[in-house]
Amino acid sequence: MPNLENLRKQAKLYLRWHHDGHYPVAAQIRAVLPRFRDLSDREILQQSFKLADAQELVARQAGFESWQALKTGVQAMTDAKAAATATPALNAAEPNLFVADFEAACAFYTDKLGFEIVFTYGEPPFYGQVRRDRALLNLRLIRRPVFVDDIREREELLATSMTVGSAAEIRALFAEFQAAGVDFFRPLKQERWGARTFIVRDPDGNLLLFAGTAA
Repeated sequence: MPNLENLRKQAKLYLRWHHDGHYPVAAQIRAVLPRFRDLSDREILQQSFKLADAQELVARQAGFESWQALKTGVQAMTDAKAAATATPALNAAEPNLFVADFEAACAFYTDKLGFEIVFTYGEPPFYGQVRRDRALLNLRLIRRPVFVDDIREREELLATSMTVGSAAEIRALFAEFQAAGVDFFRPLKQERWGARTFIVRDPDGNLLLFAGTAA
């Protein structure tokens, strides 16, 4: 957890970005502050945005409902912190998938794979994030080919791997995607090392591996 002074500086930075019309901050505001959720980037940047709003943005990003709750939480954590320096631990990764049609990609991941849109950025959008449970995927519009010919399929180059907790869940997920008419690069199978996996091919040729336990 950053110290309170750094969090104050972060809030002031968001405030300045908003006042300067910096588009990336609009996507963060929309994703975190409910009252801005239905506004476009341009509309968000035209709205009144005060220091209290920026502080609420920082607080919610840190998992608190308000700036006051964040201050209380930071102080409590500071008081309880051990003298030893904490060891950094990575707790998430967000694969970036390249797509040629951003709108179609969002529709595929939401309609076919059951994800929800976290945010989109740009007018028209060219970058965004989708989420299903704890799995996060970033979508990036690229209008030119990124991979040579069919190398992804020939070499089975995976764009991402996602896991579920049991054999029952991986079978249920496979059945769900079958019913949705998803294009499978490889159907459900049991691997030599014991896992059950299948691979979905999205409309842009990205290979998505889903895995669960064998039993």
